[in-house]
Amino acid sequence: MKNPIKFIQEVKQEAFKVSWPTGKETIQGALMVFAMAVVMSLFFLLLDQVLKFFLELLLKMSL
Repeated sequence: MKNPIKFIQEVKQEAFKVSWPTGKETIQGALMVFAMAVVMSLFFLLLDQVLKFFLELLLKMSL
């Protein structure tokens, strides 16, 4: 990097070329992340309960 000032100017030019998401797109993305977190939490809760049930059943049968 020979000229830091030129580098900073080029960085600014590139930053203006970026297409930033709109507020609506940001909210939609955040809601999708939240919804997926809820769905995955419910899935793992259900999976945990099913495995717990079968493990308890297996332990009762072995006694």
